[in-house]
Amino acid sequence: MFERYFKGVQPHINIEKIEAEVAFLPGPPERALELAKQFSTCEKVTEQREFVTYKGEVNGKNVCVTSTGIGCPSAAIVVEELANCGVKVFIRVGTTGAIQKDIELGEVIIPEAAVREDGTTKEYINEGYPAVASSRVVEALRRSAEEAEVSYHVGIVRTNDAFYGEKRFGEVMERYSRAHVLSFEMECSAIFTVARLRGLHAGAILGVVGNLAKNEHAYRDTKQGSHTYKEKAKEAIKNAIHVAVGAVKYLGED
Repeated sequence: MFERYFKGVQPHINIEKIEAEVAFLPGPPERALELAKQFSTCEKVTEQREFVTYKGEVNGKNVCVTSTGIGCPSAAIVVEELANCGVKVFIRVGTTGAIQKDIELGEVIIPEAAVREDGTTKEYINEGYPAVASSRVVEALRRSAEEAEVSYHVGIVRTNDAFYGEKRFGEVMERYSRAHVLSFEMECSAIFTVARLRGLHAGAILGVVGNLAKNEHAYRDTKQGSHTYKEKAKEAIKNAIHVAVGAVKYLGED
């Protein structure tokens, strides 16, 4: 196996060092660009595979954004390699499917922790180890959402690997819904676990682009009031980006 504290140019993200304390971690490269456009200064650093990186400044802090692609394996790689480059705080900026009926499309979820039903984190630590977000990051995101007047929910999400692979989906969703899990997604457990194992800080802000309990999602371009599901999904992503960037100013406060 490769040494995790790999020195020099990182093999996947193609960066040796970056002057950034905070990294935003969206999935797709196009969302990385949308995030970078919110920086007061912005410069493209590199692009390799699904990993594109921009750096800039937000509220006087040096920040960067790197796309992770889909799922825990690549998300864990990005956290490891950005940590090797000097990043201390990681904020996933993603999407999620809610499983509670009171959560609406367009809103955001701030996870306090993630159920580890992925394969990647099992390679790091035994299954009893929790995937918990940094309270510092959770609070910064909560304060940013309050300031932005974005409707948000704080709680536990479930991370799994197979977008299409759930054989007993209804049963699984019902079980986790009863346990007050808020939503399903595919990266948080890896980001939280790897950051925690390295003594770093991580959190996430997830735009609600579907509600699995109500069969509402962006892939069904159906009306919801005066808006379509697709329009509400775009609003969710916009809200998640806005809250993530706004959280930076609170990260240095006690």
